[in-house]
Amino acid sequence: MAQAVKKQAMGRGLSALLKDPENDITSVKDKNADKVVGNIIELELELIEINPFQPRTNFNEDSLQELATSIRELGVIQPITVRKTEFNKYQLISGERRLRASKIVGLTTVPAYIRLADDNESLTMALVENIQRHDLDPIEIALSYQRLIDEIQLTQEQMSDRVGKKRSTVANYLRLLKLDPIIQSGIRDGFISMGHGRAIINVENHDVQTDIYQKIVSQNLSVRETEALVKNYHESLKPKSASATKSTSFDINESEKKSFNDYFGTKVDVKVAGNGKGKITIPFHSEEDFNRIIKLIKG
Repeated sequence: MAQAVKKQAMGRGLSALLKDPENDITSVKDKNADKVVGNIIELELELIEINPFQPRTNFNEDSLQELATSIRELGVIQPITVRKTEFNKYQLISGERRLRASKIVGLTTVPAYIRLADDNESLTMALVENIQRHDLDPIEIALSYQRLIDEIQLTQEQMSDRVGKKRSTVANYLRLLKLDPIIQSGIRDGFISMGHGRAIINVENHDVQTDIYQKIVSQNLSVRETEALVKNYHESLKPKSASATKSTSFDINESEKKSFNDYFGTKVDVKVAGNGKGKITIPFHSEEDFNRIIKLIKG
């Protein structure tokens, strides 16, 4: 606890340094920048604005109250991270839950790391920080990835390097954004899992997607059962097999069969399949008999 008090005392000294207009630090090259950037200061909550690049949009109230209780008893153990924007103004990079919980408790200051970062760096830092430290829902993660791709022009390969995830993992999250908005909401609200969403995404028709989603929720289907449902849907789209087509078969009457027998001097077997195709089998009993049949065929 004594260590925490010592940090706060030092932080207050740095905070006073920042409030001096002559020490408006905007670059690491500025005077006294080395004393502030990367250090912890006690920062007034009213000077901190929420990061517009924050990926998290849903905050569980019960979880916030639990964190507030912890902060009331122990203080803010892990500092938030902010970037300096203008004189005496700061923008949150990471730690919004801690900031919100501190306001619930009624704190007026909070320990904070000071960073100097442009918007792109801020967006990247906020995304990575939140993915690594908090359980964002799959859609929030997907939207965050998409935002980095759109606003910083990253490829999926570059994205995977930035956030420390496999490219296939990034791709699987991004594919969730192809789901109907109703289903995306269902994932965010916990009605279905990401696994369900990955199965449904294989259906392009959004009306069919929502029909499957309704069945999952109403029948409490597992991911495996959902995959089977999607497979059956795709099977129903395949063209019917040839066996289901109209028969083109025909019959050979006895007089026609007798004509074959009489001509070749042996019992000829004639078979016709359902598609109209067939075969004629002419038996022979010796080489001499075979040559006889050949002569008949050649006329």
